[in-house]
Amino acid sequence: MSRIGKKPVAIPGGVTATIDNGILAVKGPKGQLSMPLASEVSYAIDDGGISVQPVGSSKRARSFWGMQRTLVQNLVVGVTDGFTKVLEITGVGYRANVQGKMLKLQLGYSHDVDYAVPEGIEIKTPDNTTVEISGIDKQKVGQVAAEIRRWRKPEPYKGKGVKYRGEFIFRKEGKKK
Repeated sequence: MSRIGKKPVAIPGGVTATIDNGILAVKGPKGQLSMPLASEVSYAIDDGGISVQPVGSSKRARSFWGMQRTLVQNLVVGVTDGFTKVLEITGVGYRANVQGKMLKLQLGYSHDVDYAVPEGIEIKTPDNTTVEISGIDKQKVGQVAAEIRRWRKPEPYKGKGVKYRGEFIFRKEGKKK
């Protein structure tokens, strides 16, 4: 039994959800999101929220149960609050700034790294060592953060690079004489 799947997803005020032709569409104050429905799971919109139940007792249906409920939860949270990831840049001369729809990163290469901001994502740089990525789609926000981090992952000796806020970088001791 899925502990996550048992709980219905609460629909806050100002949010509407509809199921049509195998697609769940959720509309809220921040925008609209939709996702295709899995055939192994049945969905029902009640007055209390959206409930998700497995169609049968097969292993595949039970494994989809909790995941599909979490995906529905992500849709509802995305259209009400949105999602944010914060990246921190550490290193001498490493900095970032936003110019229009381009994020310019200086990460110790001989050239600047230009990252085009995708549609539906907003990037802010409160200071030149912090990058805030926000949007309503959790998967897209995480993907953009991972692509930016990929340019210079944090290294274990000095800790230089791009890391998530709160991420622990295991530090190693350098060479000894």
